[in-house]
Amino acid sequence: MKTNNRLTLITVGLVLFYILVLIGWHVYDPTKGFTQALPGADNRPQGSARKADDVLIGEFFMKEENVAAANGLKGEWPCFRGTSRNNIAVNAQPKSLIKGDFKEMWSIETGEGHASPVISAGKVYVLDYDERTSSDALRCLDLVSGKQLWKRSYRVPMKRNHGFSRTIPAISQNNIVTIGPEGHVMCCDKETGEMKWSIDMKKRFGSEIPFWYTGQCPLVDDDVLVLAPAGKDTLMMGVDVNTGATLWGTPNSTGFKMSHSSVMPMTIGGNRTYVYIGVGGVCGVNAEKNGQGQLLWSATKWQPSVVAPSPLQISQNQVFLVAGYGAGGALLQVNKTGAEWKAVITDSYKASAGMSSEQQTPINYNGTLITILPKDGGGMRERLAMYSPANLHSPIWTSAADERFGLGPYIMVDDKLFAFKEDGELYVYSVSSKSMSLIKKQRVMEEGIDAWGPMAYADGFLIVRDSKNIKCLKVFE
Repeated sequence: MKTNNRLTLITVGLVLFYILVLIGWHVYDPTKGFTQALPGADNRPQGSARKADDVLIGEFFMKEENVAAANGLKGEWPCFRGTSRNNIAVNAQPKSLIKGDFKEMWSIETGEGHASPVISAGKVYVLDYDERTSSDALRCLDLVSGKQLWKRSYRVPMKRNHGFSRTIPAISQNNIVTIGPEGHVMCCDKETGEMKWSIDMKKRFGSEIPFWYTGQCPLVDDDVLVLAPAGKDTLMMGVDVNTGATLWGTPNSTGFKMSHSSVMPMTIGGNRTYVYIGVGGVCGVNAEKNGQGQLLWSATKWQPSVVAPSPLQISQNQVFLVAGYGAGGALLQVNKTGAEWKAVITDSYKASAGMSSEQQTPINYNGTLITILPKDGGGMRERLAMYSPANLHSPIWTSAADERFGLGPYIMVDDKLFAFKEDGELYVYSVSSKSMSLIKKQRVMEEGIDAWGPMAYADGFLIVRDSKNIKCLKVFE
């Protein structure tokens, strides 16, 4: 009996305790004593709050103290595809190809991406992405030592999408211009890193940044920066590279959208022309001083949904077009009758039926076209191949079955072709008019991943990269 009474008292006590806890939980005010934070209470200057999409292009600068480039080198690789924009370095050999393994001069880690460097007078410039600070960062390095001289950056948070940065800067006489993954254009003094001017293509033109971010490389042509924002109203534009002032604009009557391809200057039918493959077709814009910026012609029969390679001129009035993801290749013929221009696709085919490329722009060397065939290129997929411009359907040479390069880049230095497998192995070929001969190969990246970024060459130095590392090799003595 006493045990039952004791249990009853314990039960009643526990019930009363939990009732009091519940009453206290509802009555207690945890905000008692809090002070409301009113606007301006922190004495922050009016208007200084930043929204998520407020990007202050070039806002940060860092210069390394007591570090300066003094190597005396004068070689140039100033933009996408080099000085002549054909991915060929001519009269570039200091002496001869180094025997044995190429010496690694330096190596740096980067944010994940595929942006590649340019070279000017012993300095290397690359647009990196700093994942720690979520910032685009233009880095200036010494070509011989790899030491960083200065860095100009700005915060632009992004999500990884097969990496971040993809573009190659362009150097003029005094300036360097970059285009960031989200379409931010930045111009700096190439020696000091001083900020000159900027353009936000999304905000200014309503540009729709393509999937996998911006792949368009800036083009500087005689102190005119040529951009293809492919926005609602403006297809292409010319900017004074020294001041940032708009010189001309091409109305977007075609309705093209921005692609990953870059604008290439060509002389077609005796007329200097800026050729661009956008999403929707290909177009030619007048580059002559008289009528600069005028849309001369466009063709919409060939419309790949994704295009990374740039247009390649293969004759006075023919342009070779190529894209991945099943698009294959196409031949564009441009003719002028009186004042009228006409652009017609005369041939198009799937990747398995002829010369094609998914990511890299082919090379037109000594009357021969050089490419790496895409992954949907049939039995010859991912091999190096040579074609005659007169026959884009049957190769005149291909690399061996075990020499497949994926989406890797390639570059000509005089008569030597350097091809970089996407896993980080470098191949060197001697090129003749109808074939190539393998000279040597060397493992450069121990565990190379997605080595897709184009290579750069100057003064005997070759710069290569994979998705997270850049290396400089001494390849000529």
